[in-house]
Amino acid sequence: MSVRILEGKVFAAQIKQSVKVEVEKIKATQRMNPGLAVIIVGENPASKVYVANKHKACEELGIYSEVISLPESISKEELLAQIISLNENPAIHGILLQLPLPEALKNEEAELLKAIHPDKDVDGFHPVNVGKLAIGQEHLVPCTPAGCIKMLELANVEIAGKHAVIIGRSNIVGKPMANLLLARHATVTICHSRTADLSSITRQADILIVAIGKAQFVTADMVKPGAVVIDVGINRLPDKKLVGDVDFEQVKEVAGAITPVPGGVGLLTIAMLLSNTVKAATLLHVKK
Repeated sequence: MSVRILEGKVFAAQIKQSVKVEVEKIKATQRMNPGLAVIIVGENPASKVYVANKHKACEELGIYSEVISLPESISKEELLAQIISLNENPAIHGILLQLPLPEALKNEEAELLKAIHPDKDVDGFHPVNVGKLAIGQEHLVPCTPAGCIKMLELANVEIAGKHAVIIGRSNIVGKPMANLLLARHATVTICHSRTADLSSITRQADILIVAIGKAQFVTADMVKPGAVVIDVGINRLPDKKLVGDVDFEQVKEVAGAITPVPGGVGLLTIAMLLSNTVKAATLLHVKK
């Protein structure tokens, strides 16, 4: 069987091109520039790389980008004040609080995310946006699951009527992924660490989405021949090699299509963040 490799850079480029066209249109017709503010607290090296990549992507597409770097010692009250200030800033249409937060603020994460106005919540984590997604009123949707859906659509993968199996039930990927697939008329099964006889369920999947956080967890015997396999995981092995939650070399011999790691879904996450920023700018303009 000849497998189709779903290269993230191809689909991310298509999304970014659409976003760029929309940005130019907004600038010309609405006389405004979509703006994204990213708050980063502390000196987490991985977070700094992610934020730099987001800032660069904004500049490439003509989106105004503001990075707010705050010390690890900042208090919850000071951070809340910064978020409220951005909520009230008309030049900022999207606000992103880079996670993870420093240890001292970990327990405050839910309150801090909730402080971001739902209309500027480009991560899609606010309870209002989560609720809208759950009842089929998509507003601002978490970027990674939105990227998975966009990849499937751009790759012309039929979703309606297919059995989609998700391994992982997180609020960031698993649960929103299920709602997005349901809205597109898939039959959805969510599996997790306590699912009995997991392989018997995953082998039923026409579309298998894996976000469990375990390196190379899914093997060829767990995959239905010809299935579309979307690997959301990213893990670093002892030899420093980056791999997904799927054993790529094994599974590509069985799957009909598969995403690589690195080079797969991760590239679409930033693209969908930019798409959400433009969407937020448009919606806020309409509300004025």
